[in-house]
Amino acid sequence: MHEHIEDAYHSLSIEGYRVTEALIAKIASGKWNPEENSDDKNDRNALAAKGYHQAFVEVRKSLSSILERSEPGEVIRRNHHDWYRKLFEPSVMSGILEAKHLAGYRSWPVFIRYARHVPPSYESVRDAMPVFFDLISKEPEAAVRAVLGHFIFVYIHPYGDGNGRMARFLMNAMLASGGYPWTVIHVEDRDGYMAALEQASVNGNIKPFADFISTAVQRQMDNSSKL
Repeated sequence: MHEHIEDAYHSLSIEGYRVTEALIAKIASGKWNPEENSDDKNDRNALAAKGYHQAFVEVRKSLSSILERSEPGEVIRRNHHDWYRKLFEPSVMSGILEAKHLAGYRSWPVFIRYARHVPPSYESVRDAMPVFFDLISKEPEAAVRAVLGHFIFVYIHPYGDGNGRMARFLMNAMLASGGYPWTVIHVEDRDGYMAALEQASVNGNIKPFADFISTAVQRQMDNSSKL
C-alpha cells in the first residue's frame, strides 16, 4: 500500500496535480465515493488519483504475468491500452473528459509544455507504436528496456494525455522484468528529469536520462535495504 501511495503522489505531482498522500490512501482503501459527494465528482485532482489507482492495479496484473516468465514486451503491447483506459476512466465518466480519450491513440497533434521537442504527427503514431513494441521485445537487457522504453514512449507521445504516467508505469514493468525494485521518480527531481528527457529528445543524447534513471533505481534499492 505504501509503495502505491508514494508512487501515485509523486507521479501525479510531476504532472501538476494537487494531491495528498491522505487522499490517495483514502481512494486506495475504497472509502472515497464521489457519488456521495458532488464536489469529489468534479475534482480533477481526486479523479486523477482514482484513475491512477485503477491503472496501478492493472499494471500490477501485468507485472504478475511478467514475473511468471511471460515475455515483457508482449505483455506491455497487449495490456498498455487497459492501463490507459483505467487511468482516465473516472474523468470520462464524470464528464470532465470526452469519451474519445478512451478510444486509443491520439488523432490530433500534441505539444509538450515548456519543451522544445514536438512529438511526431498523429498519423505516424499507429506506425510507430508496433515498431516500438517490436524493439522492446527484442531487447535482452531489462535496464535498457526500462530506459529506452520510457524515453521512446514519451518521445512518440501516443496519447493525448497521460504519457508521462504511462511511461513511468512501462519503465517499472521493464525494471521488474530484470528483478529491479519499483522505482519512484520524485517530484523534487522533476526539473532534472525533464531536462534529461529533453537532452535525449532534442539533442539525441540519452546518457543524462540513463544516468538519471540509474540514480533513481539505486536510491530505491538503498532505501529498500534499510527497511
